[in-house]
Amino acid sequence: MTAPPEPPGEPTHDPRAQQPADPTPPVPPQYPQQPPTPPPAVPPPPPGGSYPPGGYPAPPPSPPYPGPPGGYPGYQPAPPPSPPYPGPPGGYPGYQPTPPPSPLYGYGQPPEVPAGMYYDPSTELVLPNGTQLASHARRIGAWFLSIVLFIATLVIGYIIWGLIVWSRGQTPTYQVLGMRCWRPETKRVATWGWMALREVVGRLIEGAFGIVAVASFIMFLVLKQRRTIHDYIGGTVVVRDPNGVLAPQT
Repeated sequence: MTAPPEPPGEPTHDPRAQQPADPTPPVPPQYPQQPPTPPPAVPPPPPGGSYPPGGYPAPPPSPPYPGPPGGYPGYQPAPPPSPPYPGPPGGYPGYQPTPPPSPLYGYGQPPEVPAGMYYDPSTELVLPNGTQLASHARRIGAWFLSIVLFIATLVIGYIIWGLIVWSRGQTPTYQVLGMRCWRPETKRVATWGWMALREVVGRLIEGAFGIVAVASFIMFLVLKQRRTIHDYIGGTVVVRDPNGVLAPQT
């Protein structure tokens, strides 16, 4: 069958008929081109055909802009800083300035030395005038002498002798060799109680353990104050007193 003919007088609708067959793209606008910037002019070479060594010097810099005449409106320069407040005349009532810190003992400054004493920088001890720290040889000689006296007095005599001279800060051998036990903490001769602690407790500890006796002897040789373990227990150092300045006054 064939399609019925369209009625006359009505145009046929075709969507493709509204679009152009070959649309032309828009032409971009043309802007005038700027001419290229010419390079800076180079002065011609001097007569002779060459430039000076190192080239021409650079032009001097332009001075800074000084601003408009009369300055900027409303601008005020910063005022100079005000001096610190000195306080009321005569200072604040009751105020005392902080004193400078006192140097610490043992950091290059000697301690306060009482009258009749002196400071030994090699041992860092304050000792009475006329005395000095007993030498290693004198201390070792006192140990060997104690063996001789211990045998000569039949032990009991040495013990009784020691009980008597402990109150003077001495042992029998120290009395023979002119030495005494000095307590740096109190700056006095060791009393009977400290000597008993040194000679009884200290000697027992050193005699009970061989390693302790060896360590005590090494400490005596190495330390600047020549202290043994029984010296540390009694808080003493051994000084030589040849003139008897530490002898008890009778």
